[in-house]
Amino acid sequence: MRLWAVIPVKELDRAKERLASVLPPSQRQALMLAMLEDVLAALAASPGIAGIAVVTVDPAARRLALDYKARVVELGAREGHTGAVAAAAQLLAEEGEPGMLTVPGDIPLLTSAEIAQLLAVHRPAPAFTIAPSRDERGSNAIICSPPTAVPLRFGEDSFFPHLRAAETCGIRPTVLHLPGIALDVDTPEDLAAFTRLPSPTRTRALLTAAWVPAPATGEHCG
Repeated sequence: MRLWAVIPVKELDRAKERLASVLPPSQRQALMLAMLEDVLAALAASPGIAGIAVVTVDPAARRLALDYKARVVELGAREGHTGAVAAAAQLLAEEGEPGMLTVPGDIPLLTSAEIAQLLAVHRPAPAFTIAPSRDERGSNAIICSPPTAVPLRFGEDSFFPHLRAAETCGIRPTVLHLPGIALDVDTPEDLAAFTRLPSPTRTRALLTAAWVPAPATGEHCG
């Protein structure tokens, strides 16, 4: 089964506000676009992905999505991560798509190999597969088949609530820990963790060429 991938992207002028202590707005926007491109490139290179939908009203994110032949969806784009994914899931369900993979735009270490691993463990519908963030609080990749099989609500502590939501729907969730998917770059600590890992990503190249911040590992902001 080939699935559609959904990426919610909010307006870039509000991107990565928790990095404000280490990066000015222009650099945060550049960082977000580089991470989004890394995610788009990994999805575009994945044979198991039938199409990509980027839920956004941001002009720069829209242009980048179209460069990768992604579908741009504005419905739900101003309703936060949860609203954007819910709108896309409903749209895909109405169009008869068998399933949906949703990932955020800020996991630059995502690879087509990890996507293939997720798809390989996903069970026949109705099914729910999840890959958590490195602290096991966030939900960094979710596969639902059908797309609306489980109601999704994202946030900093969404992982265990998503497991319970799947079980409430009568679905045994599949959990897969994947290091690339696990690292979402939200805080100075995340950024420091990313810069310590060599990778052939656009995000790494941007940081190396322009401004490699070195926040203390334990630093938090926002």
